[in-house]
Amino acid sequence: MDERQPLIAHWDGDAFFVSCEQAANPRLKGLPVAVGGGVRGIIASASYEARALGIRTPMSTALALKQCPRLIVIPGTRGLYSRVSHRIFELCEELTPILERASIDEGYLDLTGTPSAAAPEAAMRKLQARVAAELDVTISVGLASNKHVSALASKLRKPRGFTVVAPGAEAGFLAPVGLAKLSGVGPRFAEDLQALGLTTCGELLAHDPAALARAIGAARAESLREAALGRDSSPVVTEHGPAVSRSAQRTFEHDTTDRAWVLTQTREMLADLLVDTREEGRRAGTLTVKIRQADWEEASAGLTLPEASDLDDDFLPHLDPLLRRAWNGRRALRLVSVRLSNLTAGARQLGLFDDGKERRRQLAKATDALNKTLGPGAVKRGSLLGALRAK
Repeated sequence: MDERQPLIAHWDGDAFFVSCEQAANPRLKGLPVAVGGGVRGIIASASYEARALGIRTPMSTALALKQCPRLIVIPGTRGLYSRVSHRIFELCEELTPILERASIDEGYLDLTGTPSAAAPEAAMRKLQARVAAELDVTISVGLASNKHVSALASKLRKPRGFTVVAPGAEAGFLAPVGLAKLSGVGPRFAEDLQALGLTTCGELLAHDPAALARAIGAARAESLREAALGRDSSPVVTEHGPAVSRSAQRTFEHDTTDRAWVLTQTREMLADLLVDTREEGRRAGTLTVKIRQADWEEASAGLTLPEASDLDDDFLPHLDPLLRRAWNGRRALRLVSVRLSNLTAGARQLGLFDDGKERRRQLAKATDALNKTLGPGAVKRGSLLGALRAK
């Protein structure tokens, strides 16, 4: 390949969340496994053994268990997926600094004009092998002249797929690909196109352009034709702005009016959110609690601290009052969520008479490190022990 030719690689994790769980617990390998919520939650990731039995995302957990009673559903291990993802991206950075984190389980590498571009296929095959050997998870890879085609190529032959689309071969490669797989073509739009007799990229390109423009609009028709031709000038974006908030929610398997138990759930979620906040070197200024009752009515309550913080002790006393403001306790709850917002970066400026916050911060970070080494929940605050109680 010409080094001056744009060259974009896309890697995509194979059943990523489940693969991470199977790497951590090899006894799960070869079994129908899914990562998801309780019976009211959804399936977030399914092993290929589970997919062979009809399990799909985002199928409801209840339906998945009904369809496959022997399905092993795991609630998910906090921190595991981000650690594996971080290491994969570290390996990617050894090939090129021009790297885009599209999500936790996929990314783009711009290999144009880099040393790796002299042998891009060999470099990406080596990356694929290193991920498998070091992390015991697998990825699929697509290599093409642009992001659009490389992303579609990486998903073509999963798992452990490796697909190269040569420059100039984009339209031919996409010809048999279903239009529903193109970005921006949702289920409703796909049905409209099917009504016109169009289900694949090749069929669309063979259709009269003027007739297509009359049917779906000129701008939309032109955009769709460009996608079907495999044309894309989107650059690999190396940096994203920091998140402005972070949140967590839990949908209960059974509606509940047990305020103490619900409060324990909010405390546990808050503790997890603050671990991530400290790890990023950030602080939060606003705490919000949101509830959804059994009749689906929602309410929320929040407050802003006088000073942004990353310490549990600064937020924990406010959880119960906020929960009481949002929920009177008379109607059962089906969901509760906790949100930290107004996130800021940088360390807190210590005052002349520090109130011990820096010592507490160091203790919190030490606890975080122990839990990372020994496993999530190895060291817990006393207020969180109630979370071990079955509900």
